[in-house]
Amino acid sequence: MIELRHLRYFIAVAESGSFRLAAERINITQPAITRQIHDLESILGATLLKRLARGVELTPAGEVYLHEARKAIAAVHAASSAVKRFASGESGTLRLGVNDNASWDGPVPDALRSLQRSYPQLAIQVSSLNTPQQYEALTSGSLDAGFVYAFGPTPPGIRTFVLAKHEVVLAVPNDWPLAKHRSVSLEALRDVPIICFPRHVYPAYYDTLIAACRDAGLTLRVTQEEATESAILSLVSAGIGAALVNSANCSRAPVRVKFVALKSFPVRLPLSFAYKETNDNPALARLIDVLKSNGARPKRTDG
Repeated sequence: MIELRHLRYFIAVAESGSFRLAAERINITQPAITRQIHDLESILGATLLKRLARGVELTPAGEVYLHEARKAIAAVHAASSAVKRFASGESGTLRLGVNDNASWDGPVPDALRSLQRSYPQLAIQVSSLNTPQQYEALTSGSLDAGFVYAFGPTPPGIRTFVLAKHEVVLAVPNDWPLAKHRSVSLEALRDVPIICFPRHVYPAYYDTLIAACRDAGLTLRVTQEEATESAILSLVSAGIGAALVNSANCSRAPVRVKFVALKSFPVRLPLSFAYKETNDNPALARLIDVLKSNGARPKRTDG
């Protein structure tokens, strides 16, 4: 059976033009390298080297074999390098989930940009998913990590740490009287039609939001429900109602929408990095390193 050492020894002899010089080059005895080349020729059933009084030269079969042997050695080196890059997290694929509004500005695009610059051979795949959907994908293994808004307990085996805390703001049509204010109290929303997301989209966040309003003495007059903030803001743009939304939307404000701060509203949206603790993708560790270098302080919470 042909082994890599046969190829290395043959290349050394072919390039040196001498068994003696090849033996010195690769630091083995001349009889040993001579025997290995003889074994190689026996396995192939072809003479690769013509023995001369002063050295050797390639036969036509040897010319062909030298070309192929170099390709084989190069392929082995390339395979080794590829495995090393993958094992170190410098290549491969990293599958991430993200809430849309978290990807426009702040720690998420900052981290992904830094990661891509540091590891250009790493493929980053991003899926737009809400937080419960990301938790499901992390648990099933179809995502390596996600950028979530963590409310309530996380699923078993999922670890999270907070990257930033966003505010809840009021989105109103820019021609409404409320749009003239820099900030408003919840009392100002008492008779305002509100567009909200259905509870099943993210029950923990929905319950937190509604409870905060009720604690302030306000029952929201929800007139319509949409599953995404993009759809909600489309209806706000059309003048159909106002909405309580993530302040991350301020980075991509629709032309016909004004964002107004809420006075003394206690709810914060903790943008968090989440991953399954048993995930062994080396690129995940590289992303965590980038998040730390960008200022994240991983005080982990276990589900």
